[in-house]
Amino acid sequence: MKNKTLAAWLTFLGGPLGLHRWYLHGGGDRLAWILPIPTLAGLYGVLRARSIGLDDPLSWVLIPLLGFTIAGCAINALVYGLMAAEKWNRRFNPGASEDARAGQTNWFTVGALAASLLVGTTVLMASLAFSFQHYFEYQVEAARALSQSPEPKKSAD
Repeated sequence: MKNKTLAAWLTFLGGPLGLHRWYLHGGGDRLAWILPIPTLAGLYGVLRARSIGLDDPLSWVLIPLLGFTIAGCAINALVYGLMAAEKWNRRFNPGASEDARAGQTNWFTVGALAASLLVGTTVLMASLAFSFQHYFEYQVEAARALSQSPEPKKSAD
């Protein structure tokens, strides 16, 4: 029987690595295999930014991948935690009764929901702020370089 509380916590804590997908759908789930790729790419971006500095454009692209993956998993944890017990048991425990204990919400489920909401919104807003800040800084530098370039000489015809 698939437990809703365990699924919510796995999605929140191990979601970026696909642990919740392994738990709910097994090893045949393609998303469980694909989900670690943007997570690891984002971690590489963080390591790259720490070693090279924040002026590295590749890290600007890679770091938000990690943030958006974490935020997406936090949203998914909210979906699992807020799912009605009947719907949960129909979807993930088809042989059990609709009011089986595995699909019930308890205080540990509420804890997963609160943690997911707090961390997910924080990471999402930080990722958006990081992305927009570096994008606009890049645009300002490009405009500055363009304005400082010498103008072409006009020929006197």
